[in-house]
Amino acid sequence: MSGGPARFLAATYACEVTGVDLSEPFVEAADYLTARTGQAAKVSFKTGSALALPFDDGGFDVVLLQHVAMNIAARPLLYREIRRMLKPGGKFVTFDVVLNGGDPLYPVPWAKTPAESFLLTAAATCEAIEAAGFRMLVQRDDTAEAKTWFAALRASGPPPSLNLGVVMGPGFADFAANLGRNLMEGRLGILTAVFETVPAE
Repeated sequence: MSGGPARFLAATYACEVTGVDLSEPFVEAADYLTARTGQAAKVSFKTGSALALPFDDGGFDVVLLQHVAMNIAARPLLYREIRRMLKPGGKFVTFDVVLNGGDPLYPVPWAKTPAESFLLTAAATCEAIEAAGFRMLVQRDDTAEAKTWFAALRASGPPPSLNLGVVMGPGFADFAANLGRNLMEGRLGILTAVFETVPAE
């Protein structure tokens, strides 16, 4: 959204990172913050759809998808497009919200209503990724860690004036509270998984 993970990865691993977002204002904000942190030589951003990425085939060693898939109905196309981006032996890492049991409460940060949300279970997510030409290397349920984070956030009191609500709008506090409640009540979970490309037959 504002490029924080891209800047973190570039600073931590001394790698080049390209971020993609569907929203041009988010890309502009990410570019601005990246320039302010002196990372423009290593980190760049493009406006584009995850279903039609603006890159040639096989140009990336790793693709990271973070809190994106629950916005996208066409999961097979999403994962095939990610597969197209990767070099042979490339890695795909996903960190996303998944269905865990029961109906989620809305609104949440990515959707105001169920009609705008395209959640899958962790198992269905992994199956869809593998069907696109990947082999799973690691699968981890990070729901407990997310619950701990939300509990600590709630205990810390009101957020500072500069928070994600500046970007997400005035309803962000309610969206975030519902996400926390969905996690605490076992309605949603957090999936972290790593896959590698499978050679085409």
